[in-house]
Amino acid sequence: MFNRLNKIGPGLLLSSCVAIVAMFLSSLIPGDIIGATVMALLVGMALNPILNRYGQFNAGVSYAGKMVLRIGIILMGVNMNFSEVLSVGKYSLFVMIFTMATAFGAGNLIGKMFGMNWKLTNLLSVSTAICGGSAVAAVGPVIKAKDEDVAYAISSTFIFDVLTVVVIPWIGIALGMSNDGYGLWVGTAVNDTSSVVAAGYAFSDLAGNTAVIVKLTRTLFIIPYVLIFSVLTERLEAKTMGIHGGSSINLKKIFPYFIILFLVVVGLRSTGVIPATLVPALSKTSKFCMIMALSAIGLKTSFRDIRNIGFKPMILGFIVDTLVVFVSIGVQIATGRF
Repeated sequence: MFNRLNKIGPGLLLSSCVAIVAMFLSSLIPGDIIGATVMALLVGMALNPILNRYGQFNAGVSYAGKMVLRIGIILMGVNMNFSEVLSVGKYSLFVMIFTMATAFGAGNLIGKMFGMNWKLTNLLSVSTAICGGSAVAAVGPVIKAKDEDVAYAISSTFIFDVLTVVVIPWIGIALGMSNDGYGLWVGTAVNDTSSVVAAGYAFSDLAGNTAVIVKLTRTLFIIPYVLIFSVLTERLEAKTMGIHGGSSINLKKIFPYFIILFLVVVGLRSTGVIPATLVPALSKTSKFCMIMALSAIGLKTSFRDIRNIGFKPMILGFIVDTLVVFVSIGVQIATGRF
């Protein structure tokens, strides 16, 4: 036990310090334009030479990037309540079907045209389809993506989110959108949770409340996508190793058990077993774990790694994000819910 702590302790401490610094720097920037998760990536990448120079940090940083990340995702369930999700109605799910189909369909089509690897392509797509950095961080380890691909996907999402926070409220006002319509638009089209909050409440409190609930509904889709990508990765690896049709999927090996714990937490919150008084503390713990995990991913990634990926993925991310924004509002117009 103590040997294990001695091994991972330095890296965990470093990741925690980077997370605290990132939260402080993010708080200095008005309007939550650069969220703490993105800031954690940037600060971590800036300190990447330290990790390369001092090997004693490696074990703890790797632990933070995996296990602490899972703890953060599990505790994220405390922000969700099944009754609130159901209260938004089936219509938000109807819109999400179109936005998710657009994100993955267009993303993979353009990714093939650009000659990009499927892992980065789908990280960019899942970021747009579900919930930005949290979804990328959850799916990345499942498909065994490189740290630089995870960092790139989150960074490209951040750039688009900055634009949406500034531009979308003005578009909503100019179009004379209703509070519900605008909240549904933001909740289904904007990526990161902090950006949804910023863009939603910039329009009105009612629109902000609707946007947040729709966004939390989107977050629940982390579960099926993690499962789908687990099976897909297992099949592709089996194919690469020359194992064909007759092979069976080892669900016990690939099943992401932390997703069950995530659902358990959602259930405990929905039934009141987790009292409302504990929710703020658990939510902050979840957020810190996510920031700490992304600090670790940043520490293992250099700016040179990101630069070597090229500019095409950034273009893909921007195109897919833009398409989802238009599809979301287009579905509302077509169905008379605008």
